[in-house]
Amino acid sequence: MKRTAIIIMLITIVSKILGFARDVTLSYFYGASNISDAYLISLSIPGVIFTFVGIAILTGYIPIYSEIENNYGTGESHKYTNNLINILLIICTIIIIFGLLFTEQIVKMFAKGFDTETLILATKFTKISLLGIYFTAMIYIFNGFLQVNGNYIAPSLTGFPLNIITIVSVILSSKINIMILSVGSVLAIFSQLLILMPFVHREGYKYKFIFNFRDENLKKMAYLAIPVIIGASVDQINVLVDRTLASSIVVGGISALNYANKLNLFIQGIFVASISTVIYPVISKMATQDNMNGLKDTVLEAINSISLLIIPVTVGALIFAKQIIRFLFGRGAFNLEAINLTADALFFYSIGMVGYSFRAILSKAFYSLQDTKTPMINAAIAMAMNIVLNIILSKYMGIGGLALATSISAIFCTVLLFISFRKKIGSFGLKNIVISFIKILCASLAMGVIAKLSYDVLLKHISENLSLIAAIIIGAVVYFAIIYFMGIEEVDSMIKAVKNKLKRE
Repeated sequence: MKRTAIIIMLITIVSKILGFARDVTLSYFYGASNISDAYLISLSIPGVIFTFVGIAILTGYIPIYSEIENNYGTGESHKYTNNLINILLIICTIIIIFGLLFTEQIVKMFAKGFDTETLILATKFTKISLLGIYFTAMIYIFNGFLQVNGNYIAPSLTGFPLNIITIVSVILSSKINIMILSVGSVLAIFSQLLILMPFVHREGYKYKFIFNFRDENLKKMAYLAIPVIIGASVDQINVLVDRTLASSIVVGGISALNYANKLNLFIQGIFVASISTVIYPVISKMATQDNMNGLKDTVLEAINSISLLIIPVTVGALIFAKQIIRFLFGRGAFNLEAINLTADALFFYSIGMVGYSFRAILSKAFYSLQDTKTPMINAAIAMAMNIVLNIILSKYMGIGGLALATSISAIFCTVLLFISFRKKIGSFGLKNIVISFIKILCASLAMGVIAKLSYDVLLKHISENLSLIAAIIIGAVVYFAIIYFMGIEEVDSMIKAVKNKLKRE
C-alpha cells in the first residue's frame, strides 16, 4: 500500500505542478478580474450540479462492486457497471437540458453580485461548460472501476491532459476569442476520459447496453449514495455561499478565494488524496471480510502519515502566505491588490488544512463500513456552522473571514467525526494519534521559527524569491532532522524500509 501511495504521490506532484501552471497562466492573462470570476463560476456550476453525484457514485460503487464480484463473479460486476453508466447518461441529459433552459437564473444563484456584463459572460461560458457533465460522469465510474481492480496509477494520470489543454485554451483565448476558455475546459475533461479508456478495456471491461432501473444492487448503491449526495451537496452549498458573498465583497473576490483554495487542494491532492485513494478499496475489502483490526491499523497509519506531511506544510503556509502568493502568481495582470486578497484567504484556509485532511480519511473509513449517514450529518453541521460564521466574519474580515469560517467549521466537525468513529468501532489508537500530532507540531513550529529567521537574514543579501526557496529548504531539513529523533512509529518504519532496501541492493 505504501509503495502505491508513494507512486501516486509522485505522479500527483507533477500533475499538480502542471495545475499550478494552469492557474498561474489564468492569473497572468486575466488576473483577479470579472473575466476570471465569470470563467471560474462557469466551471463551478457543473461541479455543484454534478460533482456531488459523482462523489456519491465513486463512494457507493466500490463497495457494491466488490460485493458483487466476491459473490457472483466478474461478469455480474461488469453488468452492474454498464447498467449504472446507462442510467447516469440519462440523468446527465436531464441535468444538461435543465441547465441550458435556466442558465442565467442559475448563474445569478451562484454570483448575485455580478454586474450585467459579467453576468452575460458567465452565462455564455456556463452553456458550454455544462456539456462536460457527460464526460465527468463516465470518469467517476471508470476511476472507481480501475481502483477496485487494483489500478490506481491510471486515474492519477488524468490530470496531465486536463492541465495542458486548459493552459493552451487560456493562451489562445487571450489572442483569438475569449469563448475558447470554455470550449477548452470541456475538451480538457474529455481528454481525461480518453486516457482512462485503454486501461479500462485492459481490465476486461466491454460496454453493453443494459438498462435495469430495478436492479437490487443499484438500489443498494442508491441507499449508500443518497446520504453521500446530501453530504457532498452540503459542501457545494458552502462553496455557493462563499462565492456569492465573495462576489458582493470585492471584484476579484471569487478569483482570490479560488487561487487560495487551489493551493490548499494542491497539498491535499498530493498527500491526502493519494493516501485515501489507495486505502479506500483496501479497507472496504477489510470491512467486507470483518477484519476490523486491519481496518483500524490502516486508518491509524493513514492519519499519522498525513500528520507528518500536512502539519509542517500548514505552519509554512501560515508564515509565508504572502510570499508564496507573490512567488506563484505575482506577475502579469495579477496585481498587488490581488496578491493581498489571495494571501489573506490562503492564511485563513491553511488553519483548517489538517481538519479537512483528517476528515477525508475518516469519511472513507465510514464509507467502507457502508455507513454514509454519519459523514452526511457531519457535513450538515459543518454547512450550518460555515454559513453562520461566513455572514459574521465576512463583515469584519472580508475575504479572509470567508476562509476562516471554512477552517473553523472543518476543525470542529473533524473532532465530531473522531468521536463518532470511536463509538462505532471502539478504540483505534486515538492516544497514539494525539501523541504523534503533538510531536509533529513541535517539530513543525521549530521548523517555522528557523525558516522565518533564515528568510529574514537571506532577504538582506538575495532576492525575495530566492530567500523564500532557500528558507523552505532549510526548514524542511530541520524538520526531518527533528522528527528523525522523535521516535514516531511511521517515521521509524519508513527509515527501516529504506535501510532494508539499500541492504538488498
